[in-house]
Amino acid sequence: MSARRVNIVGVGVTKFAKPGQGEDYPTMVAHAVRSALRDAGVQYAAVQQSYAGYVFGESTTGQRALYGIGLTGAPIFNVNNACATGSTALVLGRQAIESESAECVLVVGFEEMEKGAIVFESKRAANPLDRHIRVLSETQEPSGAPLMAQMFGGAGREYRAKYGTRKETFAKVAVKSRKHASENPLALFTQPLTVEEVLASDMIYDPLTRLQCCAPTCGAAAVVLASDAFAKKHGHSTPVYVAAQAMTTDYPTSFEKSLTRMVGYDMTVSAASKVYDQAGLGPEDVQVCELHDCFTTNEVLSYEALGLCNEGEAERFISDGLNTYGGQVVTNPSGGLLSKGHPLGATGVAQCAELVWQLRGRAEKRQVANAKVALQHNIGIGGACVVTMYRRE
Repeated sequence: MSARRVNIVGVGVTKFAKPGQGEDYPTMVAHAVRSALRDAGVQYAAVQQSYAGYVFGESTTGQRALYGIGLTGAPIFNVNNACATGSTALVLGRQAIESESAECVLVVGFEEMEKGAIVFESKRAANPLDRHIRVLSETQEPSGAPLMAQMFGGAGREYRAKYGTRKETFAKVAVKSRKHASENPLALFTQPLTVEEVLASDMIYDPLTRLQCCAPTCGAAAVVLASDAFAKKHGHSTPVYVAAQAMTTDYPTSFEKSLTRMVGYDMTVSAASKVYDQAGLGPEDVQVCELHDCFTTNEVLSYEALGLCNEGEAERFISDGLNTYGGQVVTNPSGGLLSKGHPLGATGVAQCAELVWQLRGRAEKRQVANAKVALQHNIGIGGACVVTMYRRE
């Protein structure tokens, strides 16, 4: 990591909404960006570069999203990297500050999604997910379930077969998610759940029931990144900063007949290891974590991939309450993708915003006590993983 520090001086997030019940993307983006700029204490004219992340949209949707903020002529880069889009935009923004290409950068993520499971269609001869689908077909029986549910549900089956994990353990992740989200005014689903309710909901793909799958969501999030000199000039004496960050893509093991690896386990292990090495800290130093819980099974896998617990110990980690308040590390205090919502392009940026609030001590009722080190994990199939560590002095 370069010695030039990258600070997060402003954050803004809209309340996430169900498809058809939210605002259009330019309006959502305007709310999120203006909130972030107010938080940073700067005008849009001070932004030297912008990175706009979204999955569903045309090639210059980022420009249209920001037209309502201003027309300054500054570069706007459009970013699309599946569910890791938002955090990929953060990587690019960080690099711009580190390389001294800019002193102030805006990163915005947003999505207007449609109802129902995500459908991945490709008109090209080579489907970008063809190798992932091949692994699925080689390891699981054909199913009419949504593709992502088959992949992440299949990874959960592998884990269960290896360690004898109970179905109640996966369900407890959803219960914890809703409990955290109940204190987040920006979350989509805030009604508390019981393990019995989670297990009684419609079966999507064993072991995943409906309440163990994230829902399509609309929303936007924005952050303002700045150099030390810029931050100091605008009154930010002790901002949250990026202590370490790493991005990985698929390894050969992603396609070796293991759904656990195919959905990103090895990418996560590698990215997390790089981050811990860069920061000179380990998972034991982390108090709060926003991780990619698109399905309850992936949260279980991610505990181990991130080193928050040892391999095979996730069930004990959950049953002992080590993943929530009063435990070892509070995971997804926002409610995570399962309850806060998962507008694909916005997710990675919203995770960053939540952790900035936590490290500032401004997360209100969901505040993690004495939060000093925060970890973010965002993945996308096809494949990309970004792990980021944040600190505040």
